[in-house]
Amino acid sequence: MIKSRRKRIKILRVIDDAIAAAILARLRPALSAPTAFLRPFRVGAHIAGWLNDERTARVAGFADVFAVGDDGIRFVPVLHDAASRSAAMAGVAATLAAEGALTAWRDERYAVAPALEEAPWFVMERAAARYFGVQTYAAHVNGVVRDVVGGAPGMRMWFARRSNGKAIDPGMLDNLVGGGMAAGVTVLQTQAKEAWEEAGISAAIAAGAIPAGTVDIWREQRDGVQSETIFVADLWLPAEFTPANQDGEAVGHRLVALDEAARLIALSDGADEVTADASLVVLDFLLRHDAITAASPFRDELSALRHPQAAARRA
Repeated sequence: MIKSRRKRIKILRVIDDAIAAAILARLRPALSAPTAFLRPFRVGAHIAGWLNDERTARVAGFADVFAVGDDGIRFVPVLHDAASRSAAMAGVAATLAAEGALTAWRDERYAVAPALEEAPWFVMERAAARYFGVQTYAAHVNGVVRDVVGGAPGMRMWFARRSNGKAIDPGMLDNLVGGGMAAGVTVLQTQAKEAWEEAGISAAIAAGAIPAGTVDIWREQRDGVQSETIFVADLWLPAEFTPANQDGEAVGHRLVALDEAARLIALSDGADEVTADASLVVLDFLLRHDAITAASPFRDELSALRHPQAAARRA
């Protein structure tokens, strides 16, 4: 685990209330908690995930893997350790993928555990994580540049354009750096890997990212329940830096003033829409650095979006 080193940067240009209201109008429904009944996926006394009725009915068909009861979905008793559960989940995921029930296969494993950095109950294919509604983790980095905006000290923020070939949110704008945390990989390792692959940022520069805490996402998507904690960091880049994607997952970059960044995360459609995940990370930046000030009538509601029902969904 890494500790947050919050550092507030003085911002002279603040986001006006009209834009703050528009951000709230877009993100409150986009990030709203699931409303359908969800059945817990349990490992012992713990909840490992959540499935709706349709997915529960499907996994009940894997009778050699799951037992479905009124209190939730459990592994059958013979699957009593991480190795056996992981092997069983690999077969389930392969079958679901062949049925077209998952997003694009990633060939990457996520650890499903009581908490980050604890021994996993099992590992599973990333593409099946939302299907089972398991807790996942990601690391995102705001790429920011100190600048003069309109004759006053200010800053600009980098956005990346996701490739149209991405399995989730193709073609949308995103944070400069961001990616899911695979099994056995730390926050810092994820940041360094994604910084190079997505923006050509060297490990030495990426190491200067300032940890800024977390934001949480708890919502139902077409591919299942997204229950994710995002580790956030701010990376102050030199004015002359130009991102250069290395892995084909980003097809362009844009450097914008902070008020334009706020306007972008308020857009709910069109070519310049920012992913909901990235929008939340940008919103967190605006709140932490008081670009949306304490005087804003929307600040409290916007701030609440960062940690929706985090305790309840992991009980």
